[in-house]
This record gives sequence, C-alpha cells and structure tokens, in this order.
Amino acid sequence: MKVIVLGGYGVFGSRLAELLVRDGHDVVVVGRSLSKARALSKKLGCTPMAVDARAEPDAMFAASPDVVVDAAGPFQAYGRDPYVIPRLCLEHGADYLDLSDDAAFTAGLGVLDDQARGSERKLLSGVSSVPGLSSSIAADLCVGLDEILLIDTAILPGNRAPRGASVISSIIGQLGTSSPVWRGGVWRDQQCWSDSRNVRLAPDLERSAQYIEVPDIVLFPAFFGARSVMFRAGMELTIMTIGMRAVGLLRRRWMFDITPRRTALFQGIANLFLRFGTDRGGMRVAVVGRRGTELIRREWRLIAEAGDGPYIPAVAARAVIRRLAQIAPGARPCLAETTRTEIEQAMADLAVSTVTDEAPSPTLFQTVLADRWADLSPEVQSLHGVQDVESFSGKAQVTRGDSLIARLIAWLFGFPAAADETPVTVTKMRIGAGEIWERNFGGRVFRSYCKPADSPYRFRERFWLFNFEMDLPVEDGGLRLPVRRGWLLGILLPRFLLPKSESREYALNGVFHFDVALSAPFGGGLIVRYRGHLQPDLHQLASLP
Repeated sequence: MKVIVLGGYGVFGSRLAELLVRDGHDVVVVGRSLSKARALSKKLGCTPMAVDARAEPDAMFAASPDVVVDAAGPFQAYGRDPYVIPRLCLEHGADYLDLSDDAAFTAGLGVLDDQARGSERKLLSGVSSVPGLSSSIAADLCVGLDEILLIDTAILPGNRAPRGASVISSIIGQLGTSSPVWRGGVWRDQQCWSDSRNVRLAPDLERSAQYIEVPDIVLFPAFFGARSVMFRAGMELTIMTIGMRAVGLLRRRWMFDITPRRTALFQGIANLFLRFGTDRGGMRVAVVGRRGTELIRREWRLIAEAGDGPYIPAVAARAVIRRLAQIAPGARPCLAETTRTEIEQAMADLAVSTVTDEAPSPTLFQTVLADRWADLSPEVQSLHGVQDVESFSGKAQVTRGDSLIARLIAWLFGFPAAADETPVTVTKMRIGAGEIWERNFGGRVFRSYCKPADSPYRFRERFWLFNFEMDLPVEDGGLRLPVRRGWLLGILLPRFLLPKSESREYALNGVFHFDVALSAPFGGGLIVRYRGHLQPDLHQLASLP
C-alpha cells in the first residue's frame, strides 16, 4: 500500500513513517523541506517529496497514494477550508487519516460523510493517542458495564521526549482559555491547565496532570453515554508545570495570538530543559461504571521506556492502516475503530508495557456507611453518589442567629445570609477518597473538604482551619449528622467548644431535602439554620452549550 505521510519528517510523522516501513508499506515522506524529507527517506527507505500543503496541496497526489496521513497540523490553524486535504483525497480516490488533537477539527470532519460514503472512501480524524487510541481502550474497559459514570484519560510524557511545533502551538493556544466539559451530566466551563490531579502509572511513576481540551472531551459523552469525561496532561518537571500556569495567567490578562514566531520562542525555552528529567512516560485510561449494584473502576496503563514515547501517537494510525479494508466507509472522528488487542499488537515492537486492572470504586459515604448504605433512600444515595463532579439545585430558607458569637462564627465560616427563600446549588467534586463540597446560596459560597474518619460510620469535614468529625446514623432512609469531635490547627477541641449540630438529610415525595441547624458553644444560641430541597442538575447531550 502506498501511504503519504504529510509532515513525515516531524516528531510524530517520522515515527509513523518508520512503523509503516516496518509493516512493508511504500511510504512517501512529504513536507515543505526537500532536504529534510530526503534525509529521513534515506534513513528509512522511503520516497521524499517536497510539497507546501498550505499553498499547493493537490501536488502530493502526483504520487498516486492509496492513503494520505496528515501528521503536520496544527489543525486548528488550517484556514478557510480546513478539510481541503480530505476533499482532495475524495477527488483522487485515496483514503485519509490525520493525527489531529483539535476537538473542533476532528468533530467537524463529518461534513464530508455523505461524499465519503458515496465514494466508498474512509476519512478518519484524530487517529492518534486521542481519540483514536484512547477510545479503543475505553471501549474495551466499558464492556459489561450497565452504566458509564466516568472516563478519565491522562497522558504523561517524559521530559526528554521531543516537542513538535504543532503540539506546542495547540497546547499554548489553550492556556488562558476555558472550554465546556461534560461532568456529572452537565456541561461545565473548565479553565485550561486547571483541576490538577496526581496520576500514578506505576509505583515509581507518578506525576501531576492538568486539564486540557482534546477531542475526547467533545466526542466521548455521546459516543459512550458517559456521565463524566475528563482528560489531563502532565509535565515531568515541576518548573515546566509552573511555566504553563504562568503563561495561562498572562494570556488571561492579555490574550495574545500564538504565532509561529511565538511558538518557536516557547519551543526554544522548553528545549533548554531537555537534558533534565527522563525519557520515560506513559498514558492512563480509566473507566468507572456500574455493574448491577456494584461500582467498579477499570484502568489501562501504558509505560513507554527508552525514548519510545513519541511513537505512541502513531500507533493508532498504524493499527487502522493494518485493518483499513475492514473499516466502514465514511468521514468521521476515529472512535473505537480498532480493538484494544489490535492497538497493543501495533506497539508490540516498541519498548512499551501495558497493564489492566479492576477494583471497587465506592463513593465517600459508601465507604463510611458500608452495610448501612443500602438502607438509604435513592434520593439520598444520589446526592452522595459522586465519582467525579455532581451538582444539585433547589431552594432554601436561611435563618441566622443574632448573638455576637453566632454572628462571628457565621462570618468566619462564610455561612449564608438570612432569607425566606434563596436559590441554592450544591456541587461535589471527588478528590481521591474524599470530596470537596461547595454550597452556593444566592451567590454566597462556602466550601468544605470531606473524607472518611478513622472510626467506622463517621466522616470528617474540614472548614478552613477547623476539622469536625460527624457520626452518620441512618434513620428512615435518611441521615443525621451530629458533631462528635473537632480540631483547630490539629489540636483536639474540648467538647464544650464544639458546635451543636441538629442536621438531617431525607427524602420527601421523591425529592431530596436537607435541614441543617448549627448552634454555638457557651450557650451562644443558633448560628445558622438552612433547610430546603435539591434535585440533580442535568443537561441534554445533543450538543455543546
């Protein structure tokens, strides 16, 4: 099969060209620089061709390719007709793949679907680590699950991996911006390079990763019917992570364009650190789902050694080309077009290892309540069934105490002002074994962090410098939350300094209700009481907001 690799002497294009040569294909390396194309072709045994794909893309079809793979990019900067190359493939009777990581470009290729079907041609976008590889792995992990609650992917390259200009342009171009992300059945605006999490690929390989937008964010919610979809990328060196945050802050204040000159500047700065860190990196795809009444988490982890990490973005294209005859005609994003087995076979000659495992994934209150969890009503379970992010909205009535100590405590903790009726939203985010709870009463926000206590049937909630431990007795399908212990800066408080909590959660007519009353020590009377109802927030999956 004759395959054109456009951008074939670039970071990922050159790796793909090498893999395709290993598979016995007739590879044509295409780019603007004939000398670079010749140098790589001489090394690999390819055919070089000099073409400026932005100025004269039709020139490459003089080679009469069976398949054109666009590994050049950046795909978000392809101008007025971003799909000129796949259109030309239709005209010249060639199949088309690209390594796009741009969500809009990849999702938009479907505009050519009718033409591609009529011509019996295969046009696939995103045939790379995302969404090509990630979707194939996620599809395998989803098998046998009744409900998909979360698909969470992370890519963690080694610092010594080469950095292509198109990838740098794509990532830097997102800094300082936000994009909608499907989390907890709701489209939520997410700041790029935020929501940092530690991702462990192996006992000796753990790195921080932050959100960036990739095609998975746009495509996975509807394709998999998932309740939450998240993607993060991470740097090996802390100084690089800090630098990305600094650029993000700068672009939020001054939204400068990412020109080729600025891309080259950022690339040059990044390359100053190439000799630090390692050439060891990897990828993780995790799926949390429900199988019957059981919540489970499945993970597929890949570790690339010996500098073979840059081959991974080319693996999906290699696997697709191997089975191109079995792929249905049409123009679409590359979503689960290959199996996990085919993906792993396509990296069998690389210094890559993979592992898959499965474990229970109980929520915070499932862990704390253990056998008592089943005694809760479905409405109360729903509020405490957080695997990623969930939000609930309703109305509340707020009463405030008027003693000096009550007002001081209410101010210190940020409790809401008195109101006969105010809108309320509660948002919960899972962080490891714990959760962040954010309550918004008519614009007045206060947060806490909750985690399991050391004692059974108890949990701890941290407000600022204070930690409180609460019992969780289950009564009539609901919960009571009395305070049992408390700490200030880690120092145990005597019982007479603890606030009194008369708080409960319960279901009424199929709706979750809450009634939280806190009283001050020393007979200070009521601090705050807020009571009302909440229902889950839900959006339609048909399109982005």
